[in-house]
Amino acid sequence: MPNTDLDAIDRKILRRLQQNGRLTNQQLCEDVGLSPSPCLRRVRALEERGVISGYVALVEPETVGLPVNAFVRIRLDQQDDHHLATFENAVAEFPEVMDCYLMTGEADYQLRVLVPSLAAFEDFLRKRLTRIAGVAQVTTSFALRPIVNRTALPVQD
Repeated sequence: MPNTDLDAIDRKILRRLQQNGRLTNQQLCEDVGLSPSPCLRRVRALEERGVISGYVALVEPETVGLPVNAFVRIRLDQQDDHHLATFENAVAEFPEVMDCYLMTGEADYQLRVLVPSLAAFEDFLRKRLTRIAGVAQVTTSFALRPIVNRTALPVQD
């Protein structure tokens, strides 16, 4: 359910925190034109309403030994609730899976997988992913380099 009751200041707060989640309340209130107490109240309200769901540090995969970025499309042999749940529960346990989406079209799921090498990807594919009950087809594409990689949502005024 969309939060359509965000005003211009809420949106400005969201844009600034997406740019730098480590801003102090003092820095944030100066950037958005509020005094410290109302600014902090607004941030807490955005957190309580689930608009802000958390704060993270963004880490460059290559710097921690994860240079291989694979996009994996999965078809299941059946798309009933049991098979979908089995697949979803299994991939949720794999730390290599950075994103998993239920899809329309030719694939049932699209995964983004980060691994240290092609050999590690082969091991992941053969020993774990294809052993999930119901996996019928796997198609993989490897990213050569990122062109656009955003984490900030385009929050408009």
